Amino acid sequence: MKLDFDDDPSTLLVSAYAEGWVSIGERRVEQPCVVAPSRLLTDLLPGTLEALDESHMAAIAELEPEIVLLGTGARQVFVDHALTALLAEHGAGLEVMDTGAACRSYNILAGEGRAVVAALYMI
Repeated sequence: MKLDFDDDPSTLLVSAYAEGWVSIGERRVEQPCVVAPSRLLTDLLPGTLEALDESHMAAIAELEPEIVLLGTGARQVFVDHALTALLAEHGAGLEVMDTGAACRSYNILAGEGRAVVAALYMI
């Protein structure tokens, strides 16, 4: 799906996504990634959602988000409550959704200037 939007050129947004990839601005990413309005990290998440643990969430918390959107692939898959609790200790909320919804929600929140981070697993 291609996304159209008016944006601040300094804010990283998801420009498109499909099975196996997402585009962050002009960059095509084909592995799990973390995107924040000012940075893209392609080496922070493990290769599978099942391997996601507290150490990964602690690294995301260091980005100081107020909300983390976890895109779990083609469908919503809930994660261990310990991951939610860890982010809450850092003052951030965790919303779990399918990756398409996470991409769309991220763009809205980032466009509003919110401190949002999206952790995205491919569809």
